[in-house]
Amino acid sequence: MKAKFLIPLLLFVVLVGFLAVGLNRDPHEVPSPLIGKQAPAFELPQLADPQKTFSPDSMKGKPWILNVWASWCVACREEHPVLVELGKLQVAPIIGLDYKDKRDDAMAMLARQGNPYVLSAFDANGRVGIDYGVYGVPETYVIDKAGVIRFKHIGPITMDLLNKKIIPLLGELK
Repeated sequence: MKAKFLIPLLLFVVLVGFLAVGLNRDPHEVPSPLIGKQAPAFELPQLADPQKTFSPDSMKGKPWILNVWASWCVACREEHPVLVELGKLQVAPIIGLDYKDKRDDAMAMLARQGNPYVLSAFDANGRVGIDYGVYGVPETYVIDKAGVIRFKHIGPITMDLLNKKIIPLLGELK
């Protein structure tokens, strides 16, 4: 008779435990199966010059940042001034991945707000974003000299995150 009440009580306690752990996690730090693995290879046309292409292979030998963004993304516009400041610091090249966007809209945004990117690859259909496991824009990846993903952040980059995590990590990777 007591077992009838004990099993639901134990299940309730376990569920409360899972809920408590979940509520204490940062939603911007979703674990990625790509951390510690080779960044997916791709070759895409560049945003500014569709006759030229970009491939992550061209970045081998130096740590770099891949920032997935779009002109239609409100959070991307929020993080953009932080990326412009990061670009001025020149701690690592920042490559943009313009995700499911219109080329003219993206170019207009960069002209208006400044261009922190060494270049932006144009992922018009979002295929490369899918390979990187993009949940939504913006997302930022730190990739090491060997092309291995070392860090992923979902959502806008803040100055606090830059100073506490990204810049120190880039220092370690150099």
